[in-house]
Amino acid sequence: MASNGTIDGPTNPMVTPLLTDLYQFTMAYAYWKAGKHQERSVFDLYFRKNPFGGEYTIFAGLEECIRFIANFRLTEEEIDFVRNSLSSSCEDAFFDYLRGIDCSDVEVYAIPEGSAVFPKVPLMRVEGPVAVVQLLETPFVNLINYASLVTTNAARHRNVAGKSKTLLEFGLRRAQGPDGGVGASKYCYIGGFDATSNVAAGKLFGIPLRGTHSHAFVSSYMSLDEITDKSLRKKDGSSTCDDFVSLVQTWLSKIQLSNGVFGETNQSELAAFTSYALAFPDGFLALVDTYDVMRSGIPNFCAVALALSDLGYKAAGIRLDSGDLAYLSCEARKFFCAIEEEFGVPGFGKLSITASNDLNEETLDALNKQGHEVDAFGIGTYLVTCFAQAALGVVFKLVEINNQPRIKLSEDVSKVSIPCKKRCYRLYGKEGYPLVDIMTGENEPSPKVGERILCRHPFQESKRAYVVPQHVEELLRCYWPGSSDKKTATLPPLRDIRERCINQLEQMRPDHMRRLNPTPYKVSVSAKLYDFIHFLWLNEAPVGELQ
Repeated sequence: MASNGTIDGPTNPMVTPLLTDLYQFTMAYAYWKAGKHQERSVFDLYFRKNPFGGEYTIFAGLEECIRFIANFRLTEEEIDFVRNSLSSSCEDAFFDYLRGIDCSDVEVYAIPEGSAVFPKVPLMRVEGPVAVVQLLETPFVNLINYASLVTTNAARHRNVAGKSKTLLEFGLRRAQGPDGGVGASKYCYIGGFDATSNVAAGKLFGIPLRGTHSHAFVSSYMSLDEITDKSLRKKDGSSTCDDFVSLVQTWLSKIQLSNGVFGETNQSELAAFTSYALAFPDGFLALVDTYDVMRSGIPNFCAVALALSDLGYKAAGIRLDSGDLAYLSCEARKFFCAIEEEFGVPGFGKLSITASNDLNEETLDALNKQGHEVDAFGIGTYLVTCFAQAALGVVFKLVEINNQPRIKLSEDVSKVSIPCKKRCYRLYGKEGYPLVDIMTGENEPSPKVGERILCRHPFQESKRAYVVPQHVEELLRCYWPGSSDKKTATLPPLRDIRERCINQLEQMRPDHMRRLNPTPYKVSVSAKLYDFIHFLWLNEAPVGELQ
């Protein structure tokens, strides 16, 4: 939010009223031509199936939607472009109408961003003049679809890695363009990642940044002779070591004598590590697999880290970017522990080991099964591109117009919409886990704690259950009141959204969360809404005739 109380525009300046499909404008003209454009409509935004073969999704992208409608206005230039894109038979008065529209008469109700959500339940309910709300459909679906998909992907990676591991998003270079890269950094952070390599995302969203050096930095050095300024001041500032390079070489000799399992290490790699440590003595972290991890990278790193320790600095650790990560991480940990014991350097055995190299859910799971000593994972391509599933399949369906409920039918039952303006609740059981989400008609009494309620599958007659909730949570909150005087929920800071996501997933029953054959979470409707859906279905479906 801007300092004057207004809401900033979307993060991406490309998100304008023209970021929509042409048919939204052709429908807007047809509504206007028929005098229907001001009719009060209600649309639900939801999805039909959880991604990645799982049984939960994390809702994200809401803040960008609110930023969009808070600043929704067509410029003269945009109106001219629309005029030239539509049929020449369109009347001039329609473009005068476009000049005047904004979202001051639109209301948006949504589940809080960062919540665990499930198929068929409206993530957002959008109410307003039908022509205006149709113009919001494509941008809203666009802003929610990838955001929720990549947040869910990040949350799944966090679930497999476990709470104790550090997760770093390294996907910018492989992301689908700049917007894919920046969006991925933001939404992976919400999904439970700890930091990103993406500097732009760090600036825009305040996400912690992480990164050290690449193989190019290591291979750019030829020898220790390239290091001209060899001095390094002690951390406490008491004195200066004039020849840090010699101190490193002394330590390397000591390691070689005590260890005895390797010969000469790669001296150009040693030069690169030494040079990097002189630039960043605090938190020195080295990429150790440019030449040979155990014969060169690890001993070279240890020599530099021990030299830094002599001057009061503490090295951070190493990064492995290739090879057998489980085996190498265990061998590196053994080496660090041996150094700590041999030379009496407290904490050396606990130096951080980071792993990268095309990691995904499956490789994290495999590493856990093999046993490893990795503390942090840098994950890129599979995470940000959502390699395992390309899209979430968010839809935006009309459920009511002029207080008349509407339904969209299909031979595929999963595509039948749930009509009318609804209220949505999450019912919790005795153990504190959510049991079921239930949708009711807007004017039905809300479920009460301790009171038995019949929950029905929206379409399958025999699937039903009584629930006695121990806690009831209403899901939809007003985030944009339009011209109503409804109390508006505030948009929380990114850190709070991330916290919500983590807490929501901790509340879920473990069998809903598991990777293999997770239990589907139940989504239901009230008995009254069930009857109404089927009454409307029969009313709207044409009756066939057999000849």
